Amino acid sequence: MSMSLGAAGLEGFALSLGLILAIGPQNAFVMRQGLKRSYIFATCLTCSLADAGLITAGILGAGALVSSIEGAESLIAFAAASFLVGYGALRVKSSMSPEAIDLEGETKGSLSTTMATVLAITFLNPHVYFDTLLLIGGASTGFIGDERVAFGVGAATASFVFFFSIGYGAKRLSNVLNSPEAWKIIDRGIALVMFVIAGAILGPYL
Repeated sequence: MSMSLGAAGLEGFALSLGLILAIGPQNAFVMRQGLKRSYIFATCLTCSLADAGLITAGILGAGALVSSIEGAESLIAFAAASFLVGYGALRVKSSMSPEAIDLEGETKGSLSTTMATVLAITFLNPHVYFDTLLLIGGASTGFIGDERVAFGVGAATASFVFFFSIGYGAKRLSNVLNSPEAWKIIDRGIALVMFVIAGAILGPYL
């Protein structure tokens, strides 16, 4: 069924935003960088471009290829759940000895180390492939031609809007949250969301 390019783009934007609204390791890291005021622009841009690249791959057919491989979806689901549980456990451990935010974060650590961490959290997380290649890529098959392009642009735009919003939104809250007690709550909240998402991914396979 044909629809306008605007409607296709809006559907892509809404689907992508819905998938990344849940706090995964990638956006949790962006939020933490924003709170620490450390390399926020570079972090947000790298995450956005990585997501856009994966969304493009999914729409170009990588998602259909992966889903055609027997057992691939369940394998990705179990790997994604394991990754999320592991990241949640790290946040629980961090909450045991929380520290206040270092408001001089820009001078601490290096850009190369931060970027390496961003790329690892993005591309070593099977959950991101589950969302971009399988779910968004699969949904794009309902569109053809320019409508599929509009759907993809909308989906990629959602990533840019989301990551820059939480990165710079968190920066504005950094003074308010400059306490060990706040970090304890933040880390435990992130861990809880990780465990819930892992459970939701595994649900259909158990």
